[in-house]
Amino acid sequence: MRLRTVLLLASLLAACGGTGASQQPPLQTVAQVDLNRYTGTWFEIASYPQRFQKGCTATQANYSLRPDGDIAVRNRCNKGGLNGPVSSVEGRARVVDKTTNAKLEVSFFWPFWGDYWIIDLGTDYEFAVVGHPGRDYLWILSRTPALPAATYDAILGRLVAKGYDLSRLQRTEQVTAE
Repeated sequence: MRLRTVLLLASLLAACGGTGASQQPPLQTVAQVDLNRYTGTWFEIASYPQRFQKGCTATQANYSLRPDGDIAVRNRCNKGGLNGPVSSVEGRARVVDKTTNAKLEVSFFWPFWGDYWIIDLGTDYEFAVVGHPGRDYLWILSRTPALPAATYDAILGRLVAKGYDLSRLQRTEQVTAE
């Protein structure tokens, strides 16, 4: 808990210091993503709140490779609480940087595409962090509904180093076995 408090304060100080996203160095992605390993189900652990996710809990994303080389995307959540009605949307993603596979674009409403950059990734693909070059979007994802506290705290530390404002980050409620 102490580490999270320190990281949050560091993030707030950085945000107040006049170093806006436009003055930060370019956002770096991971060196390489194996799309076959990346596909499957991811649970949202935390994110920057977005209008299109308002009222969502138990948020999940499922990715699968399409025959045309793109990636099918299916996002789902429960609206208004863990037992609320399921809401889902389907879209697709395409790789923009084929050298690393870490820079993608995603679309849920053609013809609009948004940047989807993989900026942190567990060695066994047990977690992923998805960001935006302007640091406007952020998602921390896990293969399980919960991440170990040490893993989450380490991710937060790397996000501060990448110039992310942790005061905007909100945990996502998930169904977990207690």
